[in-house]
Amino acid sequence: MLVFMLAVMLPAAALVFASVFYLRHVQRNKMIDAAIERDYEETLAIAEKKMNNRILDMAEHAESTFPGIEDSDELDAFLMLHPDITHAFLWTGKGEMVFRSQPDRMNDPEIRAENKKLAADFETWFDVDSEEHIARIKNVQAEEGRRVYMMNEHVVRGDKLVYENFVYFIPRGSGPHHPALAGFGYDEDYLKNKFFPLVLQQVLPEHQRDPANPETAMMIRKTTEHAALAASLCWDGEAPEVERPLTGVFSGLVLGIRTEGTTIADISRHFTRLAFMALGGLSLLIGAGMIFAYRNVSKELALARLKGDFVSNVSHELRTPLALIRLYAETLELGRISTAGKHQQYYEIIRKESERLTSLINNILDFSRIEAGKKEYSFRETDVADLVRSTLESYRFEIEQNGFQFEQKIDCNLPPLRVDREAIARSLLNLVNNAVKYSAGRKYLGVHLYRRDENVNLEVVDHGIGIPAKEQTKIFDKFYRVGDPLVHNTKGSGLGLSLVRHIVQAHGGRVAVESTPGFGSKFIIILPVKNPDLQQVSA
Repeated sequence: MLVFMLAVMLPAAALVFASVFYLRHVQRNKMIDAAIERDYEETLAIAEKKMNNRILDMAEHAESTFPGIEDSDELDAFLMLHPDITHAFLWTGKGEMVFRSQPDRMNDPEIRAENKKLAADFETWFDVDSEEHIARIKNVQAEEGRRVYMMNEHVVRGDKLVYENFVYFIPRGSGPHHPALAGFGYDEDYLKNKFFPLVLQQVLPEHQRDPANPETAMMIRKTTEHAALAASLCWDGEAPEVERPLTGVFSGLVLGIRTEGTTIADISRHFTRLAFMALGGLSLLIGAGMIFAYRNVSKELALARLKGDFVSNVSHELRTPLALIRLYAETLELGRISTAGKHQQYYEIIRKESERLTSLINNILDFSRIEAGKKEYSFRETDVADLVRSTLESYRFEIEQNGFQFEQKIDCNLPPLRVDREAIARSLLNLVNNAVKYSAGRKYLGVHLYRRDENVNLEVVDHGIGIPAKEQTKIFDKFYRVGDPLVHNTKGSGLGLSLVRHIVQAHGGRVAVESTPGFGSKFIIILPVKNPDLQQVSA
């Protein structure tokens, strides 16, 4: 038992302690926080890449419809075709710049001022740096396969700076002898109200796009401001948990992410708490398993001990009647008995001991049949009063020989019962035998048979050692014997009461016990008068 417990407990305890140590290490070094932050950073990197690809795809699509260098007067038509574009321009040589803005926005004085300022700035930049811009466009085309490249500008609009993205490309008709540059711009209003909210929502995982079940949310802001420029639907307005400064297409902006209604620290604590709870539950299960295993192994060990005691006790009980039979038989055989009365007495003793031996063997055989599920009962109409009288008469010699005061009360007006005569007789003899064995001091035995309501009760009463209350439910278990030294000093198989219970239950009845230690016991076999369900049964 000790080896078994150690073999299981030590690895289990080591596993639990190692898990607790590791969880403490994870908690102390904020490893879960770091893992969540890495996941967030990867999500932001993916989001940036998707935003860049989307805006560049849009720009290339718009570039494919841009007028050639000979069609500068079609810029207004281009802008009307692409209402999301705020400005468009075409530079065809030094001092030759055409700059247009969305016609329906030119009524706004701020847009008109912005148009005038940008037209002058772009003309100056291209007059001076056109070759550099053309070289950059060709380099992007060679390395990335893109026909355009993008740069952002902070443009003065009224009394504030607005963020705008400008697309640059080489228009149709441009050549080495007649270089040209063209482009257009997306202003902050479009990026803020349309592009960023849509793209941020699309880059989130599919199951997190439902505003009714929000989880992770993203936002984008300017590097110079803390307020969100744009955000996904479930952004709760709190500060982002992880941020990523954007480079390239959207340089000057910062992308942020968080989980709505919580923080990384809260998520980490929740995960750690669940891990500790799971570990605690596992520990409880291991403990419960160990207790269960211990109880079962203990029960098996106790059963093994009981079986050993059973073999020893049965051997003793078999040896006693066999020794008496042999002794009296040898005495008779040697002719040492001179009187006929002595002969008769010895014959009677031999008969009684052989009956006792037969009863013990029958108990063992019955127990074996019950364990194998092969015990059969033969029920027939029986005068129970007559059955009890004849059974007690066969045992009267041993009762009186042991010096017992014997009291027999049998109601003669009992209805016949359907019982197995041999089984009921064996049950009665087992109870009488127990009363005789465990009444060393006050030798009294009473057997009462009477009717009560719809039952016939058979009582066996003694004034012996009695049975403690806590053990009265166990005495009907096989091999069980009360832990009183007086009981263990008396040899027995531990099968008698188990057989009595099985027999009585097979008759549709029950067996009860009333006992007080030191004052004796009363065993009551209760058999129903009417039990139409009794058939020839196998137990």
